[in-house]
Amino acid sequence: MPPELVRLIREHLARFGTSPDGRLFRGARGAMVSESSYGRTWRQAREKALTSAQVRSPLAARPYDLRHSGVTLQLSAGVPAPEVARRAGHGVAVLLRVYAGCIEGHDQLWNSRIDDALCDVDTE
Repeated sequence: MPPELVRLIREHLARFGTSPDGRLFRGARGAMVSESSYGRTWRQAREKALTSAQVRSPLAARPYDLRHSGVTLQLSAGVPAPEVARRAGHGVAVLLRVYAGCIEGHDQLWNSRIDDALCDVDTE
């Protein structure tokens, strides 16, 4: 996990603890967080974190979309597909079928990497 996320979770645990059954978040009187509360909180968080144009878009429309974003970020960062698949709990075939098409706007970077690899071959 990124250090910033670890810090936030530790702060949350120090302030609120966990529910008796170990859940990180709890609803009223220690119950599970209801779907309606979760959805309302998600909408409010999107409104605070995103621009108005982004809020009107499908960007992070559902909490599950964060998983998709995290996997895509790892692939865009150059983490090898087998490692991304392991972290996501997928096989490489599923990872590439579902997520690989989401990496856009990196043509110049990929071309540069190919050029660098070709230059390395030329110097050997």
